[in-house]
Amino acid sequence: MPDAFLIQTAYYLPEELLSNEKINAAHPEWSIDKIASKTGIENRYYASTNQTSGDLAAAAATRLFEKGAIGRDEIDFLILCTQSPDYFLPTTACILQDRLGLRKEIGAFDFNLGCSGFVYGLGIAKGLITSGQAKNVLLLTAETYSKFIHPDDKKNKTIFGDAAAATLISATPRPNMPAGKILDFAYKTDGSGAAHLIVKNGAFRNRQTGIAEDVYAEDEFLSNDDYLFMDGKQIFDFTAFNVPRLIKDCLGKNALEIGNIDVFIFHQANQYMLDTVRRMSKIPPEKFYLFMKDCGNTVSSTIPIALGNALEQQVVTPGKKVLLSGFGVGLSMGATVLEF
Repeated sequence: MPDAFLIQTAYYLPEELLSNEKINAAHPEWSIDKIASKTGIENRYYASTNQTSGDLAAAAATRLFEKGAIGRDEIDFLILCTQSPDYFLPTTACILQDRLGLRKEIGAFDFNLGCSGFVYGLGIAKGLITSGQAKNVLLLTAETYSKFIHPDDKKNKTIFGDAAAATLISATPRPNMPAGKILDFAYKTDGSGAAHLIVKNGAFRNRQTGIAEDVYAEDEFLSNDDYLFMDGKQIFDFTAFNVPRLIKDCLGKNALEIGNIDVFIFHQANQYMLDTVRRMSKIPPEKFYLFMKDCGNTVSSTIPIALGNALEQQVVTPGKKVLLSGFGVGLSMGATVLEF
């Protein structure tokens, strides 16, 4: 059975900057220091009004091709992970095939998943390669969650940013480039918690929008069913309880122990959650890589953005093993190991 390797990543952030200073100006009761200490985030970027996830994904893919590891005519399959597609139909991946100038003799599809989406995408790409259906897979992750956030929702404003990432997964490594062999996966799904992170209106279960009421408690915004709702406590409890078990399962499937892993890169949710998960998973702090201060929680793109920076900074080098884990909306989580 052929192996599958993560070859290269690239990412794109839109131009509109939302700094902690801007959030503080709109919500003076939240100090700049409080936002930074709780979230670990100082800046996040928002797509413009007419900018879509497809636009961000196209920009990230273009940056990947500009790095020169692969030509556009060598891509066999295009996968896009997004929960904010350009249209209900057609799939944004099909539009991107044409927009990026890729061959017509390729497969292309979207899949709807959030914070675990990159790990799931790696699983799909590995399956395509090991089954012989593709040799080079372009995995794109792109979200414009800012379009789901209510103007008064200061909690979600402090966390989420828009971004896209492009990742090349291939059957063979490239000369003089670090390549991460994709090992086995562990997954977990708990749909009973779906309502804890949700946009209730707009699709076919609750189609009509524009009539939902804003819900406040003591002048603090709580919810509007046309916008993103997140029960932070429930998401925190799910993550803190389940991620350590997921890591144990992933290590077991790969016949590894905590000490065999050189770098851990988790979904960059927020500082407080990650600190808790790290401690409960018994991961040494010096092995735990963070990269969210200047981009925020970019949902499915957090892991490839962090991994790309870890490679550039030579935190990840040949000979090292990297454990990736994504978790969140669904409720969904997944983990795998890359062996460089």
